[in-house]
Amino acid sequence: MSSQENDDLAPTCTAGFKVGEKKNIDELAQLDAADASLNKWKESLGLSHAQGKPHRFPDDPRTVVVQALVFQSEDRAIRIDVSTPKAIKNLQKNPITIKEGCEYTFKIEFVVQREMVSGLKFLQQVKRKGIPVDKMEEMCGSYGPKYESHERTFPSSKAPSGLLARGTYNVKSKFIDDDNTVYLEWMWSMDIKKDWE
Repeated sequence: MSSQENDDLAPTCTAGFKVGEKKNIDELAQLDAADASLNKWKESLGLSHAQGKPHRFPDDPRTVVVQALVFQSEDRAIRIDVSTPKAIKNLQKNPITIKEGCEYTFKIEFVVQREMVSGLKFLQQVKRKGIPVDKMEEMCGSYGPKYESHERTFPSSKAPSGLLARGTYNVKSKFIDDDNTVYLEWMWSMDIKKDWE
């Protein structure tokens, strides 16, 4: 059994898809310089502005710095800080509370620096008492380096409701790209309750 088969959060593989050769910013900027449509695509990724610009986190060697996962409902927004190991450790000790039956979305906030990343995906699996109850895989896209944060909001979901649905749910989240580079993987919990606390 491969490690991908053992991984609850292995991304879906498309048959026949092969990841292209990785190129740095300078190589991408020079690639097919006379092709107008390719230049437009490179411009949309911000590659022409990325060369020689300062990085948002110059002392952080990561290419993708995930800052937060934001839970958003009509009644409430909860910003879940995942920017540092200390923040993630704190999150693991303090579950977030979600009102049963509420409609919600998640938004991820991240910074891309130094290199372009292609095929970013957000994966998440929710378990209750060790049994998987929900799984999400959302394509975020490709991004060039940019000083400002990127945001991606995912489709809405509905929290479970009823007496049997209330309780603690354990969540495993992962931010990964086409090369299977894991930029962040973390565990956290949420408590489904009758009302917000």
